Amino acid sequence: MEFTWKFVIDAGIISGAILLATLIRSRVPFFQKFLIPNALTAGFFLLPFYNFFFPRLGYLENRLGELVYHLLNISFIAMTLRASPPKIKGHKGGGVFGSSIGILSGYAVQSLLGLGLGLLFLPAIHPAFGLFLPLGFALGPGQAYAIGKGWESMGFEGASSVGLSMAAIGYLWACFGGVFLINHGRKKGWLSGSQLEKGLDKSLERSILSGVVPRGAEKKVGARLSTDSEAVDSFSFHVALVVATYFIAYLFLLGLTSALSLAGKAGKDLATNLWGINFIFSALTAIVVRKVIDLLKLDHLFDDSTLSRISGFSVDYMVAGSIAAISLVFVGRYWIPLAVMTTVCGIMTTLFIPWMCSRMFRDYSFERMLMIYGVSTGTLSTGLALLRVMDPEFKTSVASDYMLSAGLTFLLAVPFILSINLPAQAAVSGTMTPYWQMMGVAGAYLLYVVVSFFILARKRGLEKPFSWWLPR
Repeated sequence: MEFTWKFVIDAGIISGAILLATLIRSRVPFFQKFLIPNALTAGFFLLPFYNFFFPRLGYLENRLGELVYHLLNISFIAMTLRASPPKIKGHKGGGVFGSSIGILSGYAVQSLLGLGLGLLFLPAIHPAFGLFLPLGFALGPGQAYAIGKGWESMGFEGASSVGLSMAAIGYLWACFGGVFLINHGRKKGWLSGSQLEKGLDKSLERSILSGVVPRGAEKKVGARLSTDSEAVDSFSFHVALVVATYFIAYLFLLGLTSALSLAGKAGKDLATNLWGINFIFSALTAIVVRKVIDLLKLDHLFDDSTLSRISGFSVDYMVAGSIAAISLVFVGRYWIPLAVMTTVCGIMTTLFIPWMCSRMFRDYSFERMLMIYGVSTGTLSTGLALLRVMDPEFKTSVASDYMLSAGLTFLLAVPFILSINLPAQAAVSGTMTPYWQMMGVAGAYLLYVVVSFFILARKRGLEKPFSWWLPR
């Protein structure tokens, strides 16, 4: 009998790399000092193996990208299915709205920067190349791969690998840049006024640095049972909800594809592009499913912490797989624009985020800056990792404010995502008009961010404009 072992082999290889990376993080001070996520270490460890070693063993087809694609959608579903966080009464620090503005500023500024720098390299690179800056830095490897895969059908050879490379470099900026900001902020007194300033050294506890719970220490509760295991295991129950939701999203997109196909070639092309942004349809489907659960008063059957564990599992394997899936052939082909764009974007983000956050927020400015910097260069996990250095127990409202802002940010970002194919269409149509249209979309987002920034910052918005950090 013949069985397909491809998925099991890939999952086993990634699992082994994550275990090895966890051991390395727990023992090697370098990885602890810069808070490098284990999934990132695992991905870079596997990168040369998937590019050089495994092909020599006859393992020619690297399909890790497909695994990344599905894990991205599952992570969005698991996070969206969680109950809405409770509203914080009496909180007037501008944290929720400001967090949303901070994330959208990354989309706008990085898009304009990427498209602007892309003009310097045309026609040697594809017109959509520059948009991988916001896709890789602000959105993450899953989105960069999924959308890049769609661009490959629009003439951008190796787009998925370029997107994953951008995301991997973004993670490096999140780790090394984030730790630099923490140390620099401490030296320059940026923490002045922070309620956590006196407890900062205590926050650098052993479990944060090593990434594992020390022997004898109390283990935190990561999930709660909502079913009797004799009937069905609680984790199985939650996984069933997530996978069933994903299947509904698949059926919806399949039906939409069939409907659009009736419109001819243009409809078929649009349908193909929609599969590249399946994570949006997956999240929208999860919103509907969650509303139905609440209407039927079945919300007590589902545990948010368990859903977070499912999302965390998906993100860890997605990050490791996405880096291992990078084709170094295409990285070598595009290394000059890659190096220039990511270096300029990393420096710009490291300068811009502290400048903006120190003026926009009225409380926990430093902590909020770290959170926004982490998600503007990596993903939610890197943002939370940087925040934990300052707030290990999440006692401040920073993390909850960010979660509350996620819904607003997602809705505001939908037009941006739906416009993301415009530069790629410039290559297909042979005219730069769609390229300028995308710059117009990014410019509109920047205008919204600037107006919202001055609403929150008020007079502080223009106070000492050349000062990197404006203390309270």
